[in-house]
Amino acid sequence: MSKNKINLTSQQHPNSTQNSLRFSELRDNLVIMSDSSFRAVIAAQSINFDLMSARERESVEINYQDFVNSLNFPIQIYVKSEKVDITPYVNKLKALRTNQENMLLGALIDDYIDFINALAREANIMDKSFFVVIPYSIGEERAKIGSDSSQRGVLKNMVNDTAGTKAKIEVPANKYEAAKDEINSRVS
Repeated sequence: MSKNKINLTSQQHPNSTQNSLRFSELRDNLVIMSDSSFRAVIAAQSINFDLMSARERESVEINYQDFVNSLNFPIQIYVKSEKVDITPYVNKLKALRTNQENMLLGALIDDYIDFINALAREANIMDKSFFVVIPYSIGEERAKIGSDSSQRGVLKNMVNDTAGTKAKIEVPANKYEAAKDEINSRVS
């Protein structure tokens, strides 16, 4: 491998899960795609919009609108929802109950366990994670972005439609550093 190029390939195994993914490697907090494009994935925190006053809601909406309108590159907002398994919590409560000598506290813990179980049956308790995906392609010009269909669905392009072997990916070191700087600028 030459000194001025970075090898972006991983070991090949014909039946590996890696062969069905369209990314080559994770490096320097970047997802390096098999087509030599890059992605940054940022975890974001949520806010409880329902607990805000009307003035706070309006402020959040205006600031979000200003943020989206200020972008000169595409982004994707990805929300991951998972059902919460409360079994470990209930088991911990049951263990506390068996070690509880005070009958009144034991009865209260029993009632609380019943309440938690009923709540879990009736309500769909979900844990949500929020991510912002920021793409970049080498040689990309900001004026072309938005009209380029390859930039749409940046997460969709991370999984291959067909299994196969990956080609060796090499990106010149200077282009890699330029891409890393641009992604870091976009993330900031």
